[in-house]
Amino acid sequence: MKLDKTKKLASKVLRVGKGRVKFNEEGLSEIKEAITKQDIKDLHSEGIISIKPVKGRKKIKRRKTQRGPGKIKKKVNHRKQEYVKITRKLRGYIKQLKDMGILDRELYKDLRKKIRMRFFKSKANLKGYLEGIENVDIHKEIKSEKKTVKKEKVKKNVAEKVVKESIKWKN
Repeated sequence: MKLDKTKKLASKVLRVGKGRVKFNEEGLSEIKEAITKQDIKDLHSEGIISIKPVKGRKKIKRRKTQRGPGKIKKKVNHRKQEYVKITRKLRGYIKQLKDMGILDRELYKDLRKKIRMRFFKSKANLKGYLEGIENVDIHKEIKSEKKTVKKEKVKKNVAEKVVKESIKWKN
């Protein structure tokens, strides 16, 4: 029993897809005899031909919240966080060296550019590069410079405190 043509006609008349048209098995003989659109309409009104409900979300109901590319929130890229950590660490280190007088202005600028370009992978890498350039052991210079810088900072801090206290007493 092939009812493909009848099903196609029914789907056209009822304005639904072929998959949604359902024939009642008790009225198959009447369905076979149906040739015209009016016959299909009559069978539908009698309940011999029925329509299955829509599965899934209806096309009429649209999503109210927008889900475009601007609305999707993703976590900050891990590589960016890593870059920021390394960059800050290296910039602080070369600033410290510049303050100690180990690096001149031109070399400092050059190193900052290289740090920005991700030339150095770590602080140890930067130290190795500096030792290659300077041909001097930076660690010895840093230790001696740190001691003198600490002493100078302590003197500056004490002087600033004395000035602040004197200003307070005057007021």
